[in-house]
Amino acid sequence: MGPVTAAVDAAVAAARRRYRRLDARQAAAERAQGALLVDTRPSELRRVHGHIPGALVVDRNVLEWRLDPTSAHRLPPVSHAGVRFILFCQEGFASSLAVGSLLDLGLTSATDLVGGFAAWRDAGLPVSRT
Repeated sequence: MGPVTAAVDAAVAAARRRYRRLDARQAAAERAQGALLVDTRPSELRRVHGHIPGALVVDRNVLEWRLDPTSAHRLPPVSHAGVRFILFCQEGFASSLAVGSLLDLGLTSATDLVGGFAAWRDAGLPVSRT
């Protein structure tokens, strides 16, 4: 008998097969070209670990409504379905599931950050503690 995989692990793997993920340097380069970094972490994690200056903070429970350009509840920077979103959570797992949800809405430019916020910080990219 082979190893047992939790259903959620299989869901993460399935979501990731649908798009190309970015490492921290790639994400920083795309951000410099206009992509929006989207922090989906709870406020407690942002308080403890810091945040990426200028990243758009969107709680995971309202993510689809805030990033869907057809939603009455979308955020101002969300003007069309082609906006490049780079989602991140703390370590890059929950953000993969969130990208899968955005792809289901037709937001085909969505991706996430391999390793999440921790990878960004570990790459020496800008982080704020305030």
